[in-house]
Amino acid sequence: MPEKPTLLDFFKYRFGTGTHVMQSAGRALSTGMDEKVVLAYLLHDVVNTLMSANHGWWGGQLIEPYVPEETAFAVRYHSTLRFFPDSDYGYEYPESYLHTFGVDYVPEPYLQRTYEKVRNHKWYGYSRQVTVNDLYAFDRSKTVSIEPFIDIIGRHFRQPEEGLGYDDSPSSHMWRTFIDPDRRL
Repeated sequence: MPEKPTLLDFFKYRFGTGTHVMQSAGRALSTGMDEKVVLAYLLHDVVNTLMSANHGWWGGQLIEPYVPEETAFAVRYHSTLRFFPDSDYGYEYPESYLHTFGVDYVPEPYLQRTYEKVRNHKWYGYSRQVTVNDLYAFDRSKTVSIEPFIDIIGRHFRQPEEGLGYDDSPSSHMWRTFIDPDRRL
């Protein structure tokens, strides 16, 4: 990693291929979604390279100091909303979840409470859009690039002068973990 890493450096060196998030963000961009939602798509699963449990909360916390509030909200709660259908948005429970969790699965109480809180929030639509248009299957053969999103990142991501992980934000420790996940201390 460079001495003062940027978000683009993290995409290049730490977030894997980015196929899923870039294809989802490309879908949002091509359908004319708000740039704050496009950025949420681009960032919604980046923590999955380190963990998948509660990845929405981790992702929201990771990006919160650097993005618009709506973007952080969308990322934080997209993973909760996926368990709850919403016909107003055309979202049905994913078939793959029936296989993964079973037909009788009931989301844990903390997910149910979070859903009730979020569905009445003014930014519910941002999170729901990420859930609705999240690609549960994507084309691994398709070439993706960060290029179409560079201007959106420039307009909506506050890059710290010291570099991500070396600023004084509440989530800088998380960025440093991405930089060196095996560092013992």
